[in-house]
Amino acid sequence: MKVSLNWKEALAFDATGEDGHVVRIDTSKESGGLDSGMNPKRLLLASLCGCSAIDVIDILNKMKVTFSKLEVTAEADQTEEHPKTFTHIDLVYHCDVQPEDEDKLKRAVSLSMDKYCGISAMLAKHCPINYSTQLI
Repeated sequence: MKVSLNWKEALAFDATGEDGHVVRIDTSKESGGLDSGMNPKRLLLASLCGCSAIDVIDILNKMKVTFSKLEVTAEADQTEEHPKTFTHIDLVYHCDVQPEDEDKLKRAVSLSMDKYCGISAMLAKHCPINYSTQLI
């Protein structure tokens, strides 16, 4: 796996994967950036959500669970001192499975977070990750 990061201007960068996909990384104007992309810590939370959501959708499909919406929200608190690191992460999986499939949703999330999601495994070595599901 390989990624290259290219400085654009101010504190804005474009990260390009070996597959050609580009993601803008930046910070707020108050911090000297252009506010043209996610800051690195938000991008890390988004990566956690994306990694796990891919697992959950794959698992639900294999379970033949019908759904049309999945949203994962993440919140994290940080330490006050530098380097500012996450003290904990809370994830909520919002999905429109039928009530009779709620246990399957919970199982899919648990499998992702405890077995398949590599980003979760890496972050969990540093701080606790709590997760829950909510039917929509």
